[in-house]
Amino acid sequence: MMTNYQPLQRRNLADEVAAQLRQLISTGVYTVGQRLPTEPELMQQFGVGRSTIREAVRQMVNAGLVRVQQGLGTFVISQQALAEPLAQRFNRAHFQDLNEVRLLLEVKIAEKAAMHRTKEDIARMKAFLKKRYDAARANDVEACRRADVDFHTAIAMASGNEIMVDLYKTIATHLIQSFKDRFTDTVTFLETQHLHKALLESIIDKDSAQALVWASRISSSVK
Repeated sequence: MMTNYQPLQRRNLADEVAAQLRQLISTGVYTVGQRLPTEPELMQQFGVGRSTIREAVRQMVNAGLVRVQQGLGTFVISQQALAEPLAQRFNRAHFQDLNEVRLLLEVKIAEKAAMHRTKEDIARMKAFLKKRYDAARANDVEACRRADVDFHTAIAMASGNEIMVDLYKTIATHLIQSFKDRFTDTVTFLETQHLHKALLESIIDKDSAQALVWASRISSSVK
């Protein structure tokens, strides 16, 4: 099957090959169930080496567009790529967007934690909040940042919602580096310690409405 291909200009040739193949599939040049040209044919048509074609095909497989059948070839299985993995999307997200999601999530997590917390959850949250305060007083920025994340992660765990826990951990992981750039001392942590303490007390009291209020106040205090 002869097809007109565009000249390759990107430094990453595998990305370019994959992009052009995706376009050919999405526009129906290659349809579902159809076999793509062989490796030698693609190498000749794109003017690239075997490793480049294999990497491009691997990207297509990961995107859910094609399936490689040993000894038979590579077949189109979908015209629409899978959604971008969430962790990958977080990697290119702006700090403000990601932090906004984190703060919104923390509010809901606090409300749920007040409903479902256990004695073990309370002990865990108390321990991390104390570490946060001790580190803040000692101006140990790194330890303070870590304890703050651990405290809110413990609240997420107390919510009883595993998806919330995983989502919060993922977001927090991607924000750690940004926090290092924005929080160079522990002043903010000391100023908000009383808010975190009030939040914990409302969770201990199983007062979900008040937990939501304190979590919202903490969110609004973050610049």
